[in-house]
Amino acid sequence: MNPDLRRERAAASFNPELLTYILDGSPENTRRRREIENLILNDPDFQHEDLNFLARSQRFDVAVRKSAALVKKIREFGISEPDEIIWFKNPHKINFVDPGSLHFFMFIPTLLNQATSAQQEKWLHPAQGFEIIGTYAQTELGHGTHLRGLETTATYDPETQEFILNSPTVTSIKWWPGGLGKTSNHAIVLAQLYTKGKCYGLHAFIVPIREIGTHKPLPGITVGDIGPKFGYDEMDNGYLKMDNHRIPRENMLMKHAQVKPDGTYVKPMSNKLTYGTMVFVRSFLVRESARSLAKACTIAIRYSAVRHQSEIKPSEPEPQILDFQTQQYKLFPLLATTYAFHFVGAYMKETYHRINEDIDHGDLSELPELHALTAGLKAFTTWTTNTAIEACRMACGGHGYSHCSGLPSIYFTFTPSCTFEGENTVMMLQTARFLMKSYEQVQSGKLVCGMVSYLNDLPSQRIQPQQVAVWPTSVDICSPDSLTEAYRLRAARLVEIAAKNLQTEVSHRQSTEVAWNLTSIDLVRASEAHCHYVVVKLFTEQLLKIQDQSIQTVLRNLCLLYSLYGISQKAGDFLQESILTDSQITQVHQRIKELLTVVRPDAVALVDAFDFQDVSLGSVLGRYDGNVYENLFEWAKSSPLNKTEVHESFYKYLKPLQSKL
Repeated sequence: MNPDLRRERAAASFNPELLTYILDGSPENTRRRREIENLILNDPDFQHEDLNFLARSQRFDVAVRKSAALVKKIREFGISEPDEIIWFKNPHKINFVDPGSLHFFMFIPTLLNQATSAQQEKWLHPAQGFEIIGTYAQTELGHGTHLRGLETTATYDPETQEFILNSPTVTSIKWWPGGLGKTSNHAIVLAQLYTKGKCYGLHAFIVPIREIGTHKPLPGITVGDIGPKFGYDEMDNGYLKMDNHRIPRENMLMKHAQVKPDGTYVKPMSNKLTYGTMVFVRSFLVRESARSLAKACTIAIRYSAVRHQSEIKPSEPEPQILDFQTQQYKLFPLLATTYAFHFVGAYMKETYHRINEDIDHGDLSELPELHALTAGLKAFTTWTTNTAIEACRMACGGHGYSHCSGLPSIYFTFTPSCTFEGENTVMMLQTARFLMKSYEQVQSGKLVCGMVSYLNDLPSQRIQPQQVAVWPTSVDICSPDSLTEAYRLRAARLVEIAAKNLQTEVSHRQSTEVAWNLTSIDLVRASEAHCHYVVVKLFTEQLLKIQDQSIQTVLRNLCLLYSLYGISQKAGDFLQESILTDSQITQVHQRIKELLTVVRPDAVALVDAFDFQDVSLGSVLGRYDGNVYENLFEWAKSSPLNKTEVHESFYKYLKPLQSKL
C-alpha cells in the first residue's frame, strides 16, 4: 500500500463502508452487489489481454465472447432481478462495451412495458434466453431526436394481416442502434404506422432481421456495421434498410395502441406511452452519469494523493498535488456533483417505477412531468459529467492522457450520452415546453404540483420581468435549505423571463413556432435552472435521511459545496434577479475555499466509498493500493510495439534510408 494513501484513509472522519451502504441502499444490497461482482471478477472466462492493445475487430470478438459468457453466467447463477443484472454486467463496463447491452436495457424493457401479456408470453422467454437477440432501432440517417420526422413506414395489409416495412429514402435507413450491425437477430423498429390510408404516427414493431440458426439477413433486409467511431470500438452500431419486409400483425406492440385485423386503429390513452423505453433509458442515464463521474473522480483524487510535484514552501519536500488549492478546486466540486447525481439517480429510478405502476392502473396524471424531468435531467447530468470527466483527465496531467489512466476510455464511452436517447439541447427544450405549460396554468389561476410547484408562488401582479424588488435577499449561505430556496427563486424567475419573452415574440410575429425558436436560448436557461434546483433540492432532502452523524456532516459539506459552487458559476443569475447581493457572492467564493479545506481530509475516503474494485476501475493511476509508477512501467512494457527490441519498420524503411546517406 502506498504510504500516502494509507495516511489519507487513516485520517478520514467517517467510515467509508457505512457510506457505501447508503449509496447501495442498504448493507444487504452492498453484500449482494459484491457477491455478484465477485462472481464475474474472479471468473477465468472474463480474463483477457488489455483491450487497448487490440485492433477493432479483435476488440469486437472479445466483447461478443464476453457478452455470450455473461448470458451463460446469468443463467447459471439464476440472476434475474434487473438491478442484479446491472451489478453483474457493471464490473467490466470500463474495459469493454457490451454488444448485447441494448438487448437487456432497451429491447427487453420495451417488451415488458409495451407488449401485451400474449406478446410477452411469445417473445419474452426467447429474449431472456438469448435465442432472440434484440436491439432498439429508432434513429435514422436523416433524423434522430426529432421523432416525428422519422421516415420508416409500416403499412398494414388487411388481406394478409401483415405490416409491410419500408425504408423509402436514403435518410430513412436506421442508423446507430447498438448491436444492430452484427449481433442482433431482431429489432424493435419505430416506424410511421399507416392503415386504411391514414398515418397514425410512430409505433413500435418487433422485426426479425436475421435468420435464427444461420444468422443471415432475411430477404428484404440490408443490415451492417456503420464503421469506426470516436469510441465504442466493441459495439457494432449498425444500419438497417428494409424493402417490403413483411411481419405479422401481432408483431406490432399493442399494449397501448392496436390495429384490429380489419385495419381499424385503436388509439392509446396517451401518445407519450409509445416513448416509455426512452423515458426509462433517460432515467437510467442519470444514474450512469453518477457512476461514470464517480470512476473519474476516484482515479483523479487517488492519483492526486499519490503524485508529488513542485513546492508550496521552498526547501520542503514536494507536496501531494491534492494539497494545492487549485487541484482541490478542480476536483472537489466534481466529487460533490457525483454524490448529488447519485441521489438524483436513485430518486429518478424510484419515481419511474412508481409512475409506471400508476400508468398500469390507468393513472397518467404524472406522465407529463416524468417525461419532462427525465429529458431535462438526462441533459443536465450528462452535459455536466461529460465536461467533468475531461476535467479529471486534465487534473492528472500528462499521465491522464495515457489509456492506462482509464480516463480516455471513460470519456469516449460516456460522451455519446449527450446525444443518444435525445440530443441534449432538444431535451432541454422538451422540458421547457412543460415549464411553459405549467406557467400558463398558474397564470390562468390553476395550481401546479410536483417539482414545478414553485411557480405557484410567482407574484401574479408583476407585468415587467425587470420588477424584481419583491425577492428576498436573506439567503443563509451556510444552510442547505436556504440555498435550495435561492435555487428555487432562480428557477422561478428564469421560467418567468422565458415565458414573458416568448409571449412578446408571439405578439410580434404571430407564429408560435418562430417565436419559440427566437426564445430558445431563454428556454434552455430556464430548463437548466429548473434541473439545477431539482438536484440541489434532492441532495438537501437526502441529508435528513442520514442517521450516522459523521456521514451526515461530510455529506452536508458536499451538499454545501455543490450548491455554492453552482452559485459561483451562475453568479450573474443570482445577482441580476436580486436573489443574492454582491457581498453575498463574495462570501460564497470565500466559503467555497473554506469547504475545500474541510473536505480535503476525507477526499480519498469519499471516493473509496464508491467501492470500485481495480478491475472494474480499469486504471493504473486509480489503483486502490496507490502503486502507480511501478505498474505504469509494467503496463508500458506490455505494449505490442515492445515485443521485439527492433521493430520491423526499421528494416523496411529506416535502414534503407540510412544506407543511402
